[in-house]
Amino acid sequence: MDDPHDLLQALRRACGLPEQAADGVRIDGRDPVIGTPYKVAQTGAAAIAATGMAAAWLLRLRGRRVPCVTVDAVAAAAAMQSYKFLRIDGRAPGPVMDRLTGFYAAGDGRWVYLHCNFPNLAAANCRALGAAHNPGSLVASVAGRAGADVEEAIMAGGGCGALVRTEDEWRASPQGIAAAAEPPVTLTRIGDAPPRPLPQADRPLHGVRVLDLTRVLAGPTCAKTLAEHGADVLRISRRDLPNSGVLDLDTSVGKRSAWLDLRDPPQRQTMLDLVRGCDVFSQAYRPGALDRHGLSAEALAALRPGIVYVCLNAWGYGSPWRERRGFDTVVQAANGMAWSAGDGRPAQLPVAMQDYVAGYLMAYGAMAALARRAEEGGTWQVRVSLAACGEWIRRHGTIAASRWTGLPSQVPEICVRPWLVETRSPAGRLTQLGPVARLSGVDSRWDTAVVAEGSCAPAWLSG
Repeated sequence: MDDPHDLLQALRRACGLPEQAADGVRIDGRDPVIGTPYKVAQTGAAAIAATGMAAAWLLRLRGRRVPCVTVDAVAAAAAMQSYKFLRIDGRAPGPVMDRLTGFYAAGDGRWVYLHCNFPNLAAANCRALGAAHNPGSLVASVAGRAGADVEEAIMAGGGCGALVRTEDEWRASPQGIAAAAEPPVTLTRIGDAPPRPLPQADRPLHGVRVLDLTRVLAGPTCAKTLAEHGADVLRISRRDLPNSGVLDLDTSVGKRSAWLDLRDPPQRQTMLDLVRGCDVFSQAYRPGALDRHGLSAEALAALRPGIVYVCLNAWGYGSPWRERRGFDTVVQAANGMAWSAGDGRPAQLPVAMQDYVAGYLMAYGAMAALARRAEEGGTWQVRVSLAACGEWIRRHGTIAASRWTGLPSQVPEICVRPWLVETRSPAGRLTQLGPVARLSGVDSRWDTAVVAEGSCAPAWLSG
C-alpha cells in the first residue's frame, strides 16, 4: 500500500466513517523528503489528512458545506519533527535529550538504549545498574553486563530503556507479534448514550471540551490538534512533575493549563466535576494507573455517558510489555528501527514519527468518535499505541538507500515557511510549525497562546 490515499481510506474504515468522508481530501507529494529509510512524508501525511477528513465531516454534521482538505507531504514530514522548527525570540532552543540518554555498548556486543530525560527515570536507571549519575559510570556499568540483562535490570528497577533489536528479532518476539496484530487506531463503543447532534458552527470542534492528562509528545500533539479545530482544551498536570521543556513549548499552544493532584481527595473531586462537563478525556498513563482515582474508561462511561475516552500505550494493549514504560526512542530501539537507521551501530531516526503519528491518530479517533456520537449516540473509547504505529509505518515499506542517502536529516526551513506561525509564550515570542491540514474556507488556528503551566483555574470556559 504505497499510495497515501489508500492509507487514508484504511484509517477511515478503521473508525467507521462513511466512504464519502474521504471525498475532497488531497495529499500532494511523495517520499523521500529527508534522510531516512521510512516513508515519513506519506505516512505522516495520511495521519494528518485523517484529522482533516474527520474535521471536515464534523462540519458537514454542523450543517456546513464540506470543505476540501489538502495536506502537503513535505509539510507533513516537517510535522514529524515539529519541535525542530521551534524558535524562541528567533533563536533555536537547547537540546531535548538529557546527556545520559542514548545508546550504550553492552559486554556481549549488543547495544542498549537508556531513556533518562526525566530525573526520576535517570535516577532509576542509574540505581538499577549500580552506576553514578554520569555518562562514564553508566558506560562502564553497561559494558560489564549482557544487553538482555541490562534491559531486565532497568525494567525491574522502575527505569526505562530497551535492548536494541533487529527488525527480525522484534518480529519473532511476543511483544513484536502482539504489536503487529494491533491496528494503529481502534474505535470501540463501550457504553450507551443518546445521540448528541452538533449545533451549527464555523469550526469543527466549537463547544467541544477536552481534558488532556498527557505529557511529552504524542498525547500533547493530539490535544494541540483538537485545539486547532476549535476545542476548549484544558491540560491537567501535577505541580511536582517535571515538564518536557522544548517539547512542551511546541505542543502547549491552544491549551489552558491547570494543576490538580489526584492523591488529594478534594482535588480528585474537582477532576470528577470536570469530567461531568467534558466531551473528550485523553490520557497516556500505564494500564490501571488511573483506576484507583476513579478515572478508568468504565468509570467515566458511567459518570459521563457519551464521553470519548482516548488512551495511548507505548507497547500495545495486548502486549506482554503493556505495563512497561516507553517512549518513541525506546520503541525505536526495541522494534529494529534504530538498528535499521544506523550503519553498524544503532542511531535515532531524525523524526519522532511514531510519537507524532500516534498523536494525530489519537486526534483523528477522537473526532471520528464525536461524529459517530452525534449520529449514533454511545460512549466511545479510542486506543492507539506507539508500537502499533511503528508497525503501521513499517508495513508500508521502506525506501531504497540510493534514494534517501545524502538527503538532509531535517526538512529545510525554506520549504515550510508558508506553514510557520508566531505565537506568544512565557518564554518569549515563538515561531513554530502551524496547522498542516488545510481546510478550504476554514480558519484552522489556535485561539490561546502558550500559558504558564498551572496558571489557569481547573474549570471550563463559560458558554
